[in-house]
Amino acid sequence: MDMEVSEMDNGEILQRGIEDFMEIQEYMSLSKKENATETYARLKKKYISLKVLLNSLGVNLTELDEIKE
Repeated sequence: MDMEVSEMDNGEILQRGIEDFMEIQEYMSLSKKENATETYARLKKKYISLKVLLNSLGVNLTELDEIKE
């Protein structure tokens, strides 16, 4: 197991996941605005994986999910 992950508690893991999720959404919005379709598609894969992870950890994304895809 990665040392960094093994030293993190559940709260830190959730915080990092939520921060990553929000950052990905920001980049998705920018890439959509700039019509960067390939970048958006790549970011969407990361967005979906983070969304699945956070949902599996019991995080309610209703208020955090700005993309709604």
